[in-house]
Amino acid sequence: MKSHLGDHQAAQFDMSRRALLAGAAAVAAAPSAAFAGWEPSQRVPDPAVKILDNAFRKYYVVLATVERLATGMRWAEGPVWMGDARCLLWSDVPNDAIMRWDEITGRVTRYRSPSNFSNGNARDRNGRLVTCEHLTRRVTRTELDGTVTVVLDRFDGKPLNSPNDIISRSDGSIWFTDPAFGPNPSENMAKPELPHSIYRVDPDGKATLLTTDINGPNGIAFSPDESKLYVVEARSNPRTIRAFDVVDGGRKLANNRVVIEAGSGTPDGFRCDADGNLWCGWGMGTEELDGVRVFAPDGKPIAHIALPERCANLCFGRPNHNRLFMTATHSVYSLMTNARGATNW
Repeated sequence: MKSHLGDHQAAQFDMSRRALLAGAAAVAAAPSAAFAGWEPSQRVPDPAVKILDNAFRKYYVVLATVERLATGMRWAEGPVWMGDARCLLWSDVPNDAIMRWDEITGRVTRYRSPSNFSNGNARDRNGRLVTCEHLTRRVTRTELDGTVTVVLDRFDGKPLNSPNDIISRSDGSIWFTDPAFGPNPSENMAKPELPHSIYRVDPDGKATLLTTDINGPNGIAFSPDESKLYVVEARSNPRTIRAFDVVDGGRKLANNRVVIEAGSGTPDGFRCDADGNLWCGWGMGTEELDGVRVFAPDGKPIAHIALPERCANLCFGRPNHNRLFMTATHSVYSLMTNARGATNW
């Protein structure tokens, strides 16, 4: 992670790492759960990695197999790699917790509980954790000393609906989706008061409503050069992945269009790799659908990573951003790849 940022931020990352380690030590370990019902492949190449087009072969590690890192969650979401602390954080939404997996020890702990029914997570350009919260209807930032700052909780005098997924841009702004989901008692979503929306929040706190033209905006990701914004439209039938051009110096969206029609699939959270391919959490309910679907920039499916559970979201991690982490219903999985995740988190 440090290698993708300026050296002048090294001290901030050291502070962030200490805060993460302290946070993990301050909470009890998550209850262990048997890894029943699934076994990693003993054969290579792993039959779970299905090549649909030869364009995927450059990203394919023949000796890599899908690994299960943790299980026992009720709905795993919003993974984010914290490279300076060598750990993965993610939300267990109905259990009202942010979980932490340590790469060195393999130990799973509760990083934050309660978490205000957190969902999407990302890092801002100073390495700070930013989080979507359902209970408080807000987006927060965890400062390097561990304190929590509200990024946005209201717009146009009304509370946000249910902030869902979140990313950061190279100019320091935070972008997030706020679908009008709810009420939903299991995740403490309140009755919405604003339309389905996508927001941008500048480093100085100024909030801009970017669009209300997506019916149920969910997963959100930038193209590697940040010229396009991809958004999952969760309330269309079938679900679609839409793209906007990012214009006016990154302050506005234009040219809303469909780039992928999901058919019977259920895209949720997703990220781009450095070549512009979309790696999408996918489902639901069948062996052919559950897992991760990979699309070329032109929308052509090029691979499918089969999982025994619907994948809600994913991210890339490790120093080269080549390890794929997948939050899938009750579990977290990973796969080494030859892809390199785009560095707009």
